[in-house]
Amino acid sequence: MYRASDTDPGLPRGLMPVILEGMTSASHDRWLDAMGITRWARREAPAVQAPAPARDWEDLVTAVRGCTRCPLHAGRTQTVFGVGPAHASWFFVGEAPGAEEDRRGEPFVGRAGQLLDAMLRSLALDRDQVFIANVLKCRPPGNRDPEPAEVAQCLPYLKAQLAAVAPRIIVALGRFAAQSLLATEQPLGALRGRVHDYQGVPLVVTYHPAYLLRRPADKAAAWRDLTLARTSMSYE
Repeated sequence: MYRASDTDPGLPRGLMPVILEGMTSASHDRWLDAMGITRWARREAPAVQAPAPARDWEDLVTAVRGCTRCPLHAGRTQTVFGVGPAHASWFFVGEAPGAEEDRRGEPFVGRAGQLLDAMLRSLALDRDQVFIANVLKCRPPGNRDPEPAEVAQCLPYLKAQLAAVAPRIIVALGRFAAQSLLATEQPLGALRGRVHDYQGVPLVVTYHPAYLLRRPADKAAAWRDLTLARTSMSYE
């Protein structure tokens, strides 16, 4: 609200509202400009992503823990739900738990996990700042590749996690994660180097840390993928 005492001490109190009354928006603005009065525009508060209801998240954790939707449940020690803040900006998706992950119930431990931690540090991130999960929540026997039927049964859990966390960027680690989320059979090489869209969220594909342990020469390419992810984060 404008007050005469705030704009021109020489105007009698109460005259300003009389002058402004009845003006169109355009003439009102021109008059204020001519008088040297600063115009203030209403600023809308930035949109805030509503957090997922705690009950829904707990129900999802419980559903994954007790899942028997595919035969993998028979050989698991425990499911590997994922770790990280429930509303993280970064969401990293791997393939499936390995033997150590199955034993500890946490994704990306061991040497591959140590390399992932180093990749996070290169982005000035810590593990507790990002969410990390796998396409499969149970370990395939012998660490074999996931089968299509297993992915089909487990993928809804990952999609529910992504919907609840609502990240600003998704990083798919390896071919299976990328193909599962993007519903494509394109090879990893064709998916890297560009930004994809996953339900309105930018998604970048890079190498799985286990692959980088076998092919350390590709770490430089993985770094380029990560910098692409950092510059592609959604701020909506």
